[in-house]
Amino acid sequence: MSLLLQKKLFSCILFFTLISTISCKKAKTETVVLGKDIELKYAKGFTIKDLGTYKLLEVKTPWPKAESSFRYVLANYGNDRQADNTISLPIKRIVVTSTTHIPALELLGVDETLVGFPGTQYISSKKIRKHIDTGSIRELGKNEGMNTEVLLELNPDLVVGFGIDGNNRSLDLIQKAGIPVIYNGDWVESSPLAKAEWIKFFGVLYNKEKEADSIFNTIETEYLKAKKLAQNVKNKPTVLSGAMHSDIWYLPNGTSTEAQLLRDANTNYLWQDTKGTGSLHLNFESVFMKAQDADIWLSPSNYSSLKNLKNASAHNAEFKAFKNKNIYSFNNTTGDTGGVLYFELGMSRPDLVLKDLIKICHPELLTNYNLYFFERLE
Repeated sequence: MSLLLQKKLFSCILFFTLISTISCKKAKTETVVLGKDIELKYAKGFTIKDLGTYKLLEVKTPWPKAESSFRYVLANYGNDRQADNTISLPIKRIVVTSTTHIPALELLGVDETLVGFPGTQYISSKKIRKHIDTGSIRELGKNEGMNTEVLLELNPDLVVGFGIDGNNRSLDLIQKAGIPVIYNGDWVESSPLAKAEWIKFFGVLYNKEKEADSIFNTIETEYLKAKKLAQNVKNKPTVLSGAMHSDIWYLPNGTSTEAQLLRDANTNYLWQDTKGTGSLHLNFESVFMKAQDADIWLSPSNYSSLKNLKNASAHNAEFKAFKNKNIYSFNNTTGDTGGVLYFELGMSRPDLVLKDLIKICHPELLTNYNLYFFERLE
């Protein structure tokens, strides 16, 4: 069969596929599509269906309370873009818009395909920083107002977008210019392993499904092994989290992934019974009444030392955890330009985050383990 005939046949198939399966901003009905589902153990925000000659990627939850899903046809058809909502594989040039996307590219060994990023100073990866220093990765400004002129000049095969509500003029302009945009909603997932499983999202974009599956299985195994280890302890230290800004103390609610990590580390997080979305907003008095004797204080916002924490409020020094110097933060572990490693890698490697928490709260369990993200405040 000639290449021209193949393209015509594919375009016909694609046309009818798009008519019957793509449900985007206005579509609210579900259409059943036959094919083989690629297994996802934890993630709920996307699905991948293998239909033989192409794959169907559906992003169900690109942001919280999204009213519709987005479907994309992925086909191994070189760089010949066939129609809207189609992605031609393999990806050779990509732009991502969140530092949480970068670890997947590194783990899959396709980091050399990254050609642009908004806010390169926030990237902490040493390997990616080398690409930035050599000019292989261009600066694109801010996520909400990217330099579309530079991006169009780069002409990537794909832009992986990040949005909190779907309103992003830059991404709309990029799409109108004919460059495919896919929204990534890894951060919306409700569990640490679900967020980590989004490496399979990138795996299918690079025809590396087997590699992505293997990488995730290793992360899952290490996470569950660490969780099982922590269940054997009898002493559960009490934990305080967060810090106060402008008379409001922000700390994770009991249904957050942060709280789940603390449960899996077998700790007594003092607000573990609270529910809701987003963080808790409390006043100092209520926090102090409940946590003044907490054994450990984690993630005190961006305060980098005990001195800074005390200078912000002398009342902070009244906590037992402050007096015993049992305060740990991930903000001091940064890349060469100040990007916080935890914000970049923590979502992809919850096994390392959990091990850090176990090391802090049950140091006798991981005697040969060194903290990866957290440091004790000095």
